[in-house]
Amino acid sequence: MELNAKYNPSEVEDKWYAWWLEHRCFHSEPDTREPYTIVIPPPNVTGILHMGHVLNNTLNDVLIRKARMDGKNACWVPGTDHASIATENKVVARLASQGIRKEDLTREEFLKYAWEWKEEHGGIILQQLRKLGASCDWDRTKFTMDPELSAAVIATFVYFYKKGLIYHGYRMVNWDPVAHTAISDDEVIHKDTNSHFYHLRYFISDGNGNPTKDFLTIATTRPETIMADSAICVNPADERYHYLRGKKVLIPLINREIPVIEDDYVEMDFGTGCLKVTPAHDAHDYEIGQRHNLPIIEILDDDGRLTPEAQILVGEDRFVARKKICKMLEEAGNLVKVEEYVSPIGYSERTDAIIEPKLSKQWFLKLEELAKAALDAVESGKIKLIPDKYRNVYRHWMENAHDWCISRQLWWGQRIPAWYLPDGTVVVEETAEEALKAARAINPAIRPEDLSQDEDVLDTWFSSWLWPISVFDPQKPGHPEHKPNRDLSYYYPTSDLVTGPDIIFFWVARMIMAGGEFMQDIPFRNVYFTGIVRDKLGRKMSKTLGNSPDPLVLIEKYGADAVRLGMLLCSSAGNDILYDESQVEQGRNFCGKIWNSWRLVSGWRVDPEGTQTEASRLAVKWFDNLLSRTIVAVEDHYSKFRINDALMAIYKLFWDEYCSWYLELIKPAFGEAIDGYTYEATVGFFDKLLKLIHPVMPFITEEIWHAMADRLDGETIMFERTPVAGPYDAAFLDSFDAARQIIAGVRGVRAQKQIPPKEALKLCIEGAFPEELKPVVAKAALVSEFVPSVDGASVSFIVGTVKCSVPLEGFVDTEAEKAKVLADLEHQRKFLAGVRAKLGNENFMAHAPEAVVANERKKEADALARIEALEATLKSL
Repeated sequence: MELNAKYNPSEVEDKWYAWWLEHRCFHSEPDTREPYTIVIPPPNVTGILHMGHVLNNTLNDVLIRKARMDGKNACWVPGTDHASIATENKVVARLASQGIRKEDLTREEFLKYAWEWKEEHGGIILQQLRKLGASCDWDRTKFTMDPELSAAVIATFVYFYKKGLIYHGYRMVNWDPVAHTAISDDEVIHKDTNSHFYHLRYFISDGNGNPTKDFLTIATTRPETIMADSAICVNPADERYHYLRGKKVLIPLINREIPVIEDDYVEMDFGTGCLKVTPAHDAHDYEIGQRHNLPIIEILDDDGRLTPEAQILVGEDRFVARKKICKMLEEAGNLVKVEEYVSPIGYSERTDAIIEPKLSKQWFLKLEELAKAALDAVESGKIKLIPDKYRNVYRHWMENAHDWCISRQLWWGQRIPAWYLPDGTVVVEETAEEALKAARAINPAIRPEDLSQDEDVLDTWFSSWLWPISVFDPQKPGHPEHKPNRDLSYYYPTSDLVTGPDIIFFWVARMIMAGGEFMQDIPFRNVYFTGIVRDKLGRKMSKTLGNSPDPLVLIEKYGADAVRLGMLLCSSAGNDILYDESQVEQGRNFCGKIWNSWRLVSGWRVDPEGTQTEASRLAVKWFDNLLSRTIVAVEDHYSKFRINDALMAIYKLFWDEYCSWYLELIKPAFGEAIDGYTYEATVGFFDKLLKLIHPVMPFITEEIWHAMADRLDGETIMFERTPVAGPYDAAFLDSFDAARQIIAGVRGVRAQKQIPPKEALKLCIEGAFPEELKPVVAKAALVSEFVPSVDGASVSFIVGTVKCSVPLEGFVDTEAEKAKVLADLEHQRKFLAGVRAKLGNENFMAHAPEAVVANERKKEADALARIEALEATLKSL
């Protein structure tokens, strides 16, 4: 098959992806081969493809395609995450645009709209991954709320509850006032935020609820919560406040009396050393309140608005109330001063709303024992984190794991399987039928309508932590009769996980916990952490900055192979990626290089009986050795997950060595034929190069591979074996490199002296250089004769321990060259004298900045080197 003059990626990519799907090339079934398994980090069902997805899924696809070519049974399982908070927000927004409020719907009505939205939008990102070339086993596509996966999640909850690890209780939680749900500590992002310290006067009470002239100054960042204060706290060692023991103070504006208490938690040298204690709206204050049995006064509702318990500004938003209260405090004489302050404030990862500490009854999972086992899996080396620096991050998380708040105040998600009897007794079972049976064991008179199910759903991560297990066989803990099926027994544990370090605890650690608990095995052997994709200025990509390109637009413009190559060229494990579109252009150029090089080779006329030249024989020998050495290096890079290093080695081998050197050395003269042996070797090299490139650039390699020969129906480069390295002669490769340096040196002389490219030169080589490589130098440098010595004008250069001289007789006007060199020499000597005069000036040296002096010394060194080179040239002339 003859290639078109120009590579058209859109035509080639659409054709081959359809062909791969038609022939089910991505599908895997258990067999006798070694399995290689990857599960996709399930993107949110709300998601559309962004550059982070491009990086992650390109890496996954490279690994899975490489495994196929290594003869393994490769299985890449795709799917999506139901993303409770994000999806519910999308559905609520859509309903609002139609004039429908969630509050006006029943749970069933809302979920009907949610499922409709999911069916309409839920598969978009998976379709987009196909444009990238992702070779997922689409027959195995899963969704975290598929019925069988949801059943496994519910069974997991019941299992841990009956094991005593899940409990229901009041705790201070992170409340998202936009999403209207509690979120876990791991879903809170702390950002340094410009804030203020408000110094307030709390007047001491006379004991009858009236203020005295004495007061305490309290510093707070949240004046809008003073109405919820339960006490003022000082350190018992702080002698400044011993006189306040047994006293009470009045809360500004509302004049409610609160006691002065003592607790070691207060830092004497922070602020004024007096702390307002607000147990309902601060986690540390809550702990103090528990120790001192203080009342809990909640003045903020689920929206972050003031409740009637606040007594003032009822219904106002917390931040609006802050401004108004500050003005009221100033007017009342309670505001002493306001200082600017930078504070680490918690934001919701999902909505970017400022988190509100809130006392709430939630469901929690104890993690202490699970975390210990998960830490051991990494510390023992069973699971390898790449790069290794993330072991410290992982260890920190595991050693400081708090109980996991697993309930969410949402409707979209797996509903918590807890049912309440009329007296408040709770039963936890997998189904309503089982719950009724358990309830009747407590009270035989219970009817179905007497039971009410918990309104909350489970945290999305409570389903995705089962992902490496549930995509193959949703296990139901507590059901010993449910044995792992054939798929789970064969594909689990999976091989590698590629993900971002931002979810190391959200997802990676929890999957390790789940695998150890339910499978008594690790879920994967290696975790490869990517970096964050940033723009070329180092900024995180965002819609606000407008610096995040649409991957589909890039694919349309440059082709998927170019986008894949461009992303990988600039990515290394764990390091952030500075994306620049020029890298994708480089990928497109590489596609063009591959395409045109095959068009060149396939266009040569072949003489099967032709005699191989000595230069061609040596070139074939050289590239065969070089190919083997590079394959060894590439395999080593892959084994250490240095994927961009493997790619660069292949890239340079093809562009710099095969195209720029090898093809130039063996290509026939214009109008002449190439001998059959050299041609077959050249085609063989090209075939191996395509196979090395294929995991990164699957489309163009498939197209050219089919163009190289007639293939049987169903044959694909995808299942060809990875090229294997043979023995190679390192000494020969070193000698050939010296030959190439000599060729480059001769070409440099030709360019410097403006000798026409078709004019043959003579060359004198003095020193140890293999005689057998002279034919290579002769062809590539157009050397007609190797002479033992040089008389007359010449230009010399050194390669290692070998001196090379090019006679110039007949090519240059010696006298004119001497005149030019002498003129340049005089100029350089005058320049050097000027620089040395400046460096010898004591006033200059005493007052000039170090950088200026350093620059002058560099000028001196450069001038000396130039003078030495000119003197050598003059001598040769």
